[in-house]
Amino acid sequence: MNFDLQPEHELLRDTVRQFALEKVAPVAEELDREKRFPYELVSELAELGLMGMTIPEEYEGGGTDTLSYTIAIEELTRIDSSVAITVAAHHSLGTLPIYYFGTEEQKREWLPDLASGRKLAAFGLTEAGAGSDAGATRTTAHLENREWVVDGSKMFITNAGTDITSCVTITAVTGEGEISNIIVPNGAPGYEISAPMRKLGWHASDPRELSFKDCAVPAGHLLGPRGRGFQQFMEILDGGRISVAMSTSFSCTAWNLEIGRPNC
Repeated sequence: MNFDLQPEHELLRDTVRQFALEKVAPVAEELDREKRFPYELVSELAELGLMGMTIPEEYEGGGTDTLSYTIAIEELTRIDSSVAITVAAHHSLGTLPIYYFGTEEQKREWLPDLASGRKLAAFGLTEAGAGSDAGATRTTAHLENREWVVDGSKMFITNAGTDITSCVTITAVTGEGEISNIIVPNGAPGYEISAPMRKLGWHASDPRELSFKDCAVPAGHLLGPRGRGFQQFMEILDGGRISVAMSTSFSCTAWNLEIGRPNC
């Protein structure tokens, strides 16, 4: 097998590496120290077409392959994992569920802003009592007057509370033994987002705790068939682990070298 990169992949690698060195590196320490979300960098990453790389061009994405996307995340991680995880969580976890499982109407509504990077998306799976076990979801949603009424909470949800966040896609129990996925827009009544959470690292990223109390969203915000949420999120996690692995590998190595013992 030939593992050499194709010329287009080498060009992408060089472009993202140059951007990371020239734009990210000079401000990474300051962003981390001030626990400040990198809005300016996200805007520049969007201009480079890196916020929706594998989304087709018809939805304002980059239309690239998974290898290109992986290379981009790796190059960003070499300099700053906060920036890398912001891109990875937005693309793999926040945007791809809508592309993979949404109706054409949902894609037209949500993807142009997300794939272009004008807005961010989040992925609401983790809960305080369930971790990232999709089958242990405790958040519930029931249909009432053509709306899904959501009650529950999510924890450690990256990109959920920025000024440019558009929505979060959550898992919720919608019936006996039934888990579904629902798109909840930021600003929906009954949807509350905590202040940024304290962390040991990656201080410029944006993880939040989310709370839903009688949060009503239109019935049309159901993502894919009702009851298919577990299968959908497992598929998303399979792909998401690729970029998450790239966004943690360099930071874990650096951390291990600093303290002299393994952690990741």
